[in-house]
Amino acid sequence: MKQNNHGARPVSEAAERAADSKAFERFARVGYVASGIVHIVIGAIALQINAGGSGNADTSGAVAAVAEQPAGYVLVWFCFLGCYALALFQLTRIFLPGRQLKDKELWKDRARNAGQVVVYAAIGTSFASFALGRGSNDGSSSSVGWTARLLAVPAGQWILGLAGLVVVGIGGYFIFKGATRRFRRDLTGIPGTLWPKAVDITGVAGFIAKGVSLGILGVLLTVAAVNANPEQSTGLDGALHTLRGQPFGMVLLAAVGIGLMLYGLYIGIIRARFAKL
Repeated sequence: MKQNNHGARPVSEAAERAADSKAFERFARVGYVASGIVHIVIGAIALQINAGGSGNADTSGAVAAVAEQPAGYVLVWFCFLGCYALALFQLTRIFLPGRQLKDKELWKDRARNAGQVVVYAAIGTSFASFALGRGSNDGSSSSVGWTARLLAVPAGQWILGLAGLVVVGIGGYFIFKGATRRFRRDLTGIPGTLWPKAVDITGVAGFIAKGVSLGILGVLLTVAAVNANPEQSTGLDGALHTLRGQPFGMVLLAAVGIGLMLYGLYIGIIRARFAKL
């Protein structure tokens, strides 16, 4: 046991040094800005689709749209590095000693940080693919491709179905978090009276819209698993197109598109500035 503690100590000390670095923390917050940009663009593409236009309303489509803008190549690199910095920062949090936390709370905190590592590493990878010239904005085809590969392996249908249910659950949690304003717990040091109002407006609408889109995505994954049909798993872009095809779908898609843009403002401005790190 002592040997294990001695072996873990250098890792914990390195994690503490990284977490205490103000420069590292400031650059890590760029990852939130990058995520905010992605969600704002996805929301804008959703509104464009709702108006009868075209576009891929998913992460790859959003990053492609950013890359096509003036100075987009520089912005893509900036967001790519920021996302990986945030993922690395959250990774260091996993190895921090659990001061003032009970075992259950400690593992919940580490699981939450691990989730953040996966999310921002994935967003960073999307930016990296365009930064390195290998990007594609056809996210739906990519989603169908990996779904087909998953369905081809033993128990792949069950894994896909479970993944769909997990995504539905995550979507439900986002809706719950928005409706109950629990996102306020992620923030600290909010000044004045205007900032709290901005937090509530962007947070409530944003989290609910994000939850709805994830819920539809999870349902499509589950349906694809039940029918063993990868064509029914079309990613976030397919989920938003599916929403448009429902009764009152244009109204719902417009609301979700605006909500995703507000979520992008919450992540990219409010969380980037006031998040507890």
